[in-house]
Amino acid sequence: MLSTIRALLGATATLALATGAQAQSAAPSETGQTRNPAAPIAQSYPAAAAGDGAATNGFNLSRWAEDWSSYRNPEKRDDPLDRLKFLPLDGDGDIYLTLSGEFRLRVNHTTNPNLRDSRAQRQDINRIVAGADLHVGPHLRGFVEVAHGGISGVELGAPAATLRNDLVVQQAFVEGDVDVAGVALGARYGRQEFTDGPNLLVSQRDNNTIRYTLNGLRLWARGKRVRADLFDLKPTAYGDLGTEDDVSDPARRFSGVTLGFVVPQRWFGGSKLYVDPFFWRRRNTVGAWGGRIGPATRYYLGTRVWGDAGPLTIDWTVNHQYGTYINQRIDAWQVFAAQTYRLGKTARAPRIGVHADYASGGGGYGDGKLRDAYAPFGNNIYYSYGLFLTPSNLVALAPNVSVAPIKPLRVTAEYQLTWRDSVYDAVYRANGQPFAGTQNGRARKIGDVARLQAVWTISPRVSVTGRYEHLAAGPALTDAGFKSSDFLAGWISLRF
Repeated sequence: MLSTIRALLGATATLALATGAQAQSAAPSETGQTRNPAAPIAQSYPAAAAGDGAATNGFNLSRWAEDWSSYRNPEKRDDPLDRLKFLPLDGDGDIYLTLSGEFRLRVNHTTNPNLRDSRAQRQDINRIVAGADLHVGPHLRGFVEVAHGGISGVELGAPAATLRNDLVVQQAFVEGDVDVAGVALGARYGRQEFTDGPNLLVSQRDNNTIRYTLNGLRLWARGKRVRADLFDLKPTAYGDLGTEDDVSDPARRFSGVTLGFVVPQRWFGGSKLYVDPFFWRRRNTVGAWGGRIGPATRYYLGTRVWGDAGPLTIDWTVNHQYGTYINQRIDAWQVFAAQTYRLGKTARAPRIGVHADYASGGGGYGDGKLRDAYAPFGNNIYYSYGLFLTPSNLVALAPNVSVAPIKPLRVTAEYQLTWRDSVYDAVYRANGQPFAGTQNGRARKIGDVARLQAVWTISPRVSVTGRYEHLAAGPALTDAGFKSSDFLAGWISLRF
């Protein structure tokens, strides 16, 4: 991997030097802007809907999706750390470096880990991330991000490489785009986070210490109201030592296309709504269901409708999954429907909502069709902070409320009722593994999940988060010997 990074950065740096030599004639003005600034990127598809996540106060979960070009102007900078977001490498600032980083300290406490009657687990976790984003004019960039994950505590077992990792190249890619008739055509190659789709299907999994990344090529075409993204990627198989044991997973491959359409605002009186159809394929030579391991090819055909319409925020997704697993045909469905309503006009107004979700099940332990739905690499905490549930053989209904009693504090409470779709299949947890023996019971109720989260945003760079969850195990779990569990977590995150 290190040789790949050197090659990527070498090519970018070479072009940076060449471009910089040509750019010296454009002297900066008093504001730091060049007298003959480069033309902006042609695409005007809304950045928050382009498949890279939304930025808040300038920050994005994927740090390369942030735009700090306004800090070219010194008057825009408020403190010394702002200077790190725009470090010019040539006379007019067309070539510049953006540095980023995060330090997160976290504690997790889980009773009855794995839902077994056992001593409570405590995880003391730290995450350190550093990134560098080299911009060469408006159309070329190279990005590298390294991370360290540390863990100690009680009843840890064997921590995964996403929790304990001395040093990992979390991301490393080059990216370029070109304007053609008002459409931005672009490409990104290398190790990267991919979130172009519903969060329950594709996510960088920020809950982990080391984030979920993939390796390969992503292409896009973005106009004012329409976009198309194509990709061919392999997940990163992390080791837990240094940078040389983190490789592209040879057993898995994820590819496909995601489209995007902006709904005209006048349709719903000033709405910001988007429609994103998608067609994906996930191949896995070591797929596992019902204690069997074999090749699986799963296709995803679906559509996401999401955004704001006045005080209403929606995120609706439906997808049909088909393909083959060993000698079984796959025939599965997922329907996700989340909506919240703002009770007032200000950002601090209370919000009430509900999400209703369906993920088909059945066939995991049979010879007929495999009806178990499966998320490629979705957000694992959506149904359980303790990672005890996942959208496979699952039906969930969860009313929720969110309030901001003071400006920097947001508190969300939720009560989730969960059942399994098929009583002839297991209850599955977040890593896709079944709770052993649950396939033999015939109770439908999995349990109830009461959850509370509080986020205190001290500043755009500093936040404190607390979470509590109680999973009251239902008969689908208790009949197989599993227990209820309490989960408590808290952490502080500092970033720049």
